[in-house]
Amino acid sequence: MITLDRLVNVLGGYGVRLAWSSAPRSAELRSVVIHEGERVVVGDVLLAIGAGSLGEGIRWARSAHAVVVLTRESAEPLTLDEDVGVGAVMVVDETLSWSEVAAVIYGLVLEGRETAAGRGPTDLFALADSLAEAIGSGVVIHDRLLRVLAYSRLQQHPDPARVETILDRQTPDRLRALFDARGVFAQLTGSEEPFFVAGDADHGVTGRMVVAVRSGRELMGSVWVACSEPLDEPARNALAEGAHTVALHLLRSQASADLERQVESELVFLLLEGSADSGTAASKLGLPQGGLRVIALQASVGAERDAALLLAFDRATTGFGWSRPGRSALAGNTIYTVLPAGPASTARRWVSGLTAALPEHVTVLAGISGAAAVADLAAARQEADECLALHEASPESAPPAYDESWDDILLQRLRTAARAGRTPTRGPVAELRRHDRAHGTDYLATLRAWLEAQGDPAEAGERLGVHENTVRYRLRKMAEITNLPLDDARKRLALMIELAAADIP
Repeated sequence: MITLDRLVNVLGGYGVRLAWSSAPRSAELRSVVIHEGERVVVGDVLLAIGAGSLGEGIRWARSAHAVVVLTRESAEPLTLDEDVGVGAVMVVDETLSWSEVAAVIYGLVLEGRETAAGRGPTDLFALADSLAEAIGSGVVIHDRLLRVLAYSRLQQHPDPARVETILDRQTPDRLRALFDARGVFAQLTGSEEPFFVAGDADHGVTGRMVVAVRSGRELMGSVWVACSEPLDEPARNALAEGAHTVALHLLRSQASADLERQVESELVFLLLEGSADSGTAASKLGLPQGGLRVIALQASVGAERDAALLLAFDRATTGFGWSRPGRSALAGNTIYTVLPAGPASTARRWVSGLTAALPEHVTVLAGISGAAAVADLAAARQEADECLALHEASPESAPPAYDESWDDILLQRLRTAARAGRTPTRGPVAELRRHDRAHGTDYLATLRAWLEAQGDPAEAGERLGVHENTVRYRLRKMAEITNLPLDDARKRLALMIELAAADIP
């Protein structure tokens, strides 16, 4: 089930426009029908395929008690009122085929309650129950990464491995290693027939019957049946047929999820680019107008980025549980998520939750903007990018947030300018640096400690681990080497900035 508002927003990107409506945008749509001549059909969305005119399409919709009718452009003027008998009229562009329209609408309306993008529960559990009943043993359905998608309620004497897998929502590492050593994954890649995997008491496995779930040559997942010996022929056939049904379900769910991700990404980019329509985009995404943070996130496995990044984006747009607080888009090698989050701790928990959902060997780096209104999200994106760069420099720390780390960001900007050769090559700091390098002195460190101690030689000495008289002596020697106007407040400030930019320890 989806709302009329959702249908209008998604189809608008495919060449279908809302021509007229008296129905509320919150009207719920649960079914799709096509006119079938004399046969009476009833549904919320009617595809007026073959209608000779707008009027004929509306008559078909009225007969079907439809909330919305989709029809082709018509030469007749569109003059409708609330008594027309249909809630909304949507017009399909001539360049768009009915088959394309039907595929999108069926995916949205019929799979709206089970999309992989996190809009609601899925009937894969019902399918697992049905398959378990036909076979007579417990069933677990995995995706291609061995994460648990669904499992049956039939758990007669479940072995420890099945219980652990269901509780962890994925195949534990020790079982992965066992199955890999036995060539199970290689057989899944190359076989379309169910095969038996013998039990292993040390790993708590009584035995498994396994079959790949495929779409053409693509491996989409697998179905695992707990059993102590190979299934008989009727059960094997039921398992093979069940795998085909699971594949169809995953294809529909994937199409629905990909469609939603595309629409969501386009709207998120409108927000991050500061579009004039950003307020409308936020409303379509279900985001508030204020109290938002932008999270910039990157994921990698060693030097390899693409696979980990796509996996992280999949998890970010799949959600945790059955709902998602944030809305995400993928740009280059960075995932941007707009998240309703007042305190920075809320955004960090989101990052932690995403990281926990990824394999342990994936490294995640993230930066968090300050809290912002919708109109300020373009600036917030830059803040998130700078915090991401800060986290990359110190990956062992927690993801930084701009409102807590603005000082580090400022220093990072200064260091970037310094690395680009934009610091003075002459002047007190440059001359003292050359002297330190040539003679092994610690004048720059002493100057920095004195400035940070606001001119207190005793405190500066404590910072350096030397006597305060040593600090005074060094200052006198520095003044002999270069012009050191420490009595000028503006020049003291300039010295501190240059030392910070150079990041002198």
